[in-house]
Amino acid sequence: MNRTRRGFLKTLAVSSVAPAFFNCAKASTTSTPAGNERRFHFVQIDVFTSQRLQGNPLSVFTDARALSDSEMQQLARETNLQETTFVLPSQTAIEEREGVRVRIFTPDEEIPFGGHPTLGTATVLRALRLGSVTRTEGALSSVVVLNLKVGKVPVSFRDDPDGLFGEMQQVPPVFGRVHERSAVASILGLDADEIESDLPIQTVSTGLPFVIVPIKRLSVLQRLHLAPPKAYEYLNRQEGLKLEDFYYVTRDTGDPKIGLRARAIYDVGEDPATGSAAGCTSAWMVKYGVAQPDETVLILQGVEAKRPSKLFVRSSKTGIGVSNVRVGGHAVQIMEGEASL
Repeated sequence: MNRTRRGFLKTLAVSSVAPAFFNCAKASTTSTPAGNERRFHFVQIDVFTSQRLQGNPLSVFTDARALSDSEMQQLARETNLQETTFVLPSQTAIEEREGVRVRIFTPDEEIPFGGHPTLGTATVLRALRLGSVTRTEGALSSVVVLNLKVGKVPVSFRDDPDGLFGEMQQVPPVFGRVHERSAVASILGLDADEIESDLPIQTVSTGLPFVIVPIKRLSVLQRLHLAPPKAYEYLNRQEGLKLEDFYYVTRDTGDPKIGLRARAIYDVGEDPATGSAAGCTSAWMVKYGVAQPDETVLILQGVEAKRPSKLFVRSSKTGIGVSNVRVGGHAVQIMEGEASL
């Protein structure tokens, strides 16, 4: 996850955005009459927003059964988005039992989980009526279960005033190492007292590990930047950690409706919305009393990247354990088209 997102696909054919939401129920894979060219349908959406051209862009290939591993990787590199997902449809009975198989790729590698790829892909699948769908009484509600490398992840949907709202249930959190304030402050070029002293800097994972760094003041978060040589020196001593694994948050939001402001800064850019890190942060907040169990907290991310994103998080607590980590938000289609191979 070490590349910044780009606005749109550069070389894939696209159609204009239809007025209706997700008018994309078409054949996912087609061939030319000559048979020497394959075409793969994709949908691009903006995730964790109800406004187009905000949030976190994602491309979803709706039927990737005819693609090889290397072709998936090359297409992810072609889209040049933070992540691209590939749906591998199966028989209805299998999907009802195991969920819809989905693979997630960055431009550089396949990853086992990602927050905005999960929510975005489930939203597209719901629109296409793929996957295991359950309806409840009253307003339209459904659950789409994705079968990811990290395991089965259910995403529930409901309608609200801002549109279709999806909420994923992430795998149980694992709390890892607590990091020294002075060491992390050095990476950021900050004084140690600019980082909260009553909250730990801790690695947490709900499928992917992130280091939650609590910054005291919003003004510090806004001007935050990395000091890469120091960062790499520190990271070289930490097994498995990368620059993109740090997630910076502050309770100093300036708005009572916003629980946290957040940033995810890499050496080459910034992530508009990090749903996997938001889930880790939700578990961390409940564990250390920043949020009450099952309290919904709005995390605003991506403001500095000019892609504002709203992530709604909540987690449960039983005894001393945190469970039932949920991350939700909206998603809107921005384009669709076909890739030709």
